[in-house]
Amino acid sequence: MNTRAIATEYRLAHWAGIMREREESGLSIKAFSEKAGFHENRYYYWQKKLRETACEELMKPQVKTTRLAPVFAEVKLASQHAPPLATGISHDHICIEAAGVRITAGCEYPVGSLTELLRAVSQTCY
Repeated sequence: MNTRAIATEYRLAHWAGIMREREESGLSIKAFSEKAGFHENRYYYWQKKLRETACEELMKPQVKTTRLAPVFAEVKLASQHAPPLATGISHDHICIEAAGVRITAGCEYPVGSLTELLRAVSQTCY
């Protein structure tokens, strides 16, 4: 940031503080300006500058950042030696439970599709 931009930012912050003081004082702009020792036109000039800066900030494109929540899931792999599960799932299936959702897939289910399915579930649950 260059020195001109820093100076402008400092002045804007300074005048924002003055305007906050004026609001809290309950005085009119004219009365507050007289008491503070500056002309009221100066107050209006900086008020306009602050408004313009605020509008410019609002018009800037917002960068949307997506924060992914950590997803923890219990993964149960059926082994060759395990007895059949009570739900009737055979040994050649995978069962994933997360956020109250159970996903059961056969061993032949494509890993990419399972990844997409898990991503969709995590987005709707968190």
